[in-house]
Amino acid sequence: MWQEAKVIARIDWNHQLFTLKLSANIAPFIAGQFIKLSQHIDGKRIVRAYSLVNAPSDDYLEVLAVSVEEGQLSPNLQALQVGDSIDISTKASGFMTLDELPQQGRDLWLFATGTAVGPFISMMRTEQPWQRFEHLVLVYGVRLAADLAYYQELLALKAQYGDQLKLVLSVTREQFDGAMNCRIPTGMAAGEIEDKAGLTISPESSQVMICGHPEMIKTLSAQLNERGLVKNLRRAPGQITVEKYW
Repeated sequence: MWQEAKVIARIDWNHQLFTLKLSANIAPFIAGQFIKLSQHIDGKRIVRAYSLVNAPSDDYLEVLAVSVEEGQLSPNLQALQVGDSIDISTKASGFMTLDELPQQGRDLWLFATGTAVGPFISMMRTEQPWQRFEHLVLVYGVRLAADLAYYQELLALKAQYGDQLKLVLSVTREQFDGAMNCRIPTGMAAGEIEDKAGLTISPESSQVMICGHPEMIKTLSAQLNERGLVKNLRRAPGQITVEKYW
């Protein structure tokens, strides 16, 4: 189940938020899935799940993490340097993938808070969403502008795909040019998210994937339910696919 992964690069977005690039030979995975990282700490194996940010075709693995002071594993991960090792699961898991979406909907809406943007970055690094959907809307919420991991890459994707990609940023604790200054559910209730995207969410035109804070998922899902969108299940296809990030 476990193998050794080597740290081959790292990016520090701010004093707590960081990316690790790892060298390990895991089984093929689908964009949106997660792996497990592990260490033995004080005689116990500590395990945590992290979504893969890299595209499946990349020859390295990439995770986005935030160090929590009271966390059992994240401070140790943040301390890892190039050349250090970490245990990694041999196979990725999870159903937060484009393959799980029904074959309906013109627009793909991706809602993420914090590090939960990771699986969406992985998807956006593949051709699948760009070939399948007319529009892709990424709604990305953080507290501070310094928390906007991969921001420059998102701008590059916007330049590449033009009007097909809509970026809607939410920075709640400071003003940031072009971004909302409210939580995602608040921006949804006020109509600000759809105004910025220039699109409307509806059962007929939209597939929605939500990843992040459980309370955000709960509130946003309820708002979408009021519009007639329902949770997507294999036995009952719908429009809302969710993954809680903690």
